[in-house]
Amino acid sequence: MKNSIAFGSLLLLTTSIAQAGGLDRAGNAYSVLFEDGNYAQLSFSSTTPDVSGDFPDAVGGGSSKNMAKSYTSLGFALKYGITDKIDLAVFLNQPFGADAEYTTGFYEGLTAIWESNQVAGVIKYQAAPRISVYGGLRAVQSQAEITIPDLLIRTGIASQIPEELPSSVPEALQTAIALVQSPDGALVYGAETDQNTQVGYIIGAAYERPEIALRVALTYESGLTHDFESSETLPAIGADSAKGTFDIEMPQSVTLDFQSGVATDTLVFGSIRWSEWSVWEVRPSVYESLTGDRVTGLDDDVYTYRLGVGRRVSDDLSVFARVTYEDAQGGISSRLAPTDGLASYGIGGSYTIDAVEITGGIEYAVLGNANDGLTEFQNNTALGFGLNIGYNF
Repeated sequence: MKNSIAFGSLLLLTTSIAQAGGLDRAGNAYSVLFEDGNYAQLSFSSTTPDVSGDFPDAVGGGSSKNMAKSYTSLGFALKYGITDKIDLAVFLNQPFGADAEYTTGFYEGLTAIWESNQVAGVIKYQAAPRISVYGGLRAVQSQAEITIPDLLIRTGIASQIPEELPSSVPEALQTAIALVQSPDGALVYGAETDQNTQVGYIIGAAYERPEIALRVALTYESGLTHDFESSETLPAIGADSAKGTFDIEMPQSVTLDFQSGVATDTLVFGSIRWSEWSVWEVRPSVYESLTGDRVTGLDDDVYTYRLGVGRRVSDDLSVFARVTYEDAQGGISSRLAPTDGLASYGIGGSYTIDAVEITGGIEYAVLGNANDGLTEFQNNTALGFGLNIGYNF
């Protein structure tokens, strides 16, 4: 039993300790469902991204400096055996997040924050000696804030005004000219939402052969749609905390997790995950009525591939290494998330002291180059650290 705990705990460091595609940060560690007996786990991760680009000379040049702020994630999981065949698990974490801030250059003052909390309850049923099924519900609470500086909005509107005006100027064009001629600061846009909670569902199935440490699990998480109540501010059009509502769709996902013993004391593990981030976009009503466009959004789904190998060094100590990859999509990236794909490399280990297991790891990510239509973001990285403390009881 001790050997199995020290070896299997390598798989529980599932927090995305390096920045992932979309807004993904920390998912539910469904491998907790397969722990022997009752089990509780606390998890912590810290990520420090370094994302910057160089502005073209046409807008003043210079570097954006690092626009991606560091963040931490906390999580808790509890698995409890109800009967010999039925287990219940509860998960608490922060599944999605964003924290962008430009402090210099042409984008100075552009900021965006997305905060979320999740609670999920899952029941697993051992349908046959090697087959189990599981399912449950998850409730996700989110809140968002964004600020767009005057210069960005002013420049965007000015670009739509022709150099030579027609003899009869349409009303829409007259409005655009008036906005561009408004006083400095009048086009600073701000929006914030109230907290909103929505519920989705989880279903999954797994096949196991414990004698060779084989497990293959397929998990589906449904999407959900936040119906945000918002407050928007734009002085130039008289919007002062204008109240409204708008929807933001969060992605559904499918994850295939696998592990297998390949030699004595050696385990190969990994996962393939698809997240439908192409459905995510932010369209507050005041901003859309002014520009006819969204504030931000993502155009592509995200596929994440992870492969690792674990090695048991002793009865109490195991180590692992893993690689994570997300393919670059190309096209125009959001200036609030100006990276495209990643390759990350992680190492770590697990040590068991009686019924307590401590698993830690460090990961370095090379974030893919991106272009937001104006600025090139290159040579970007992220460094992450994760720690799990588990207890079998």
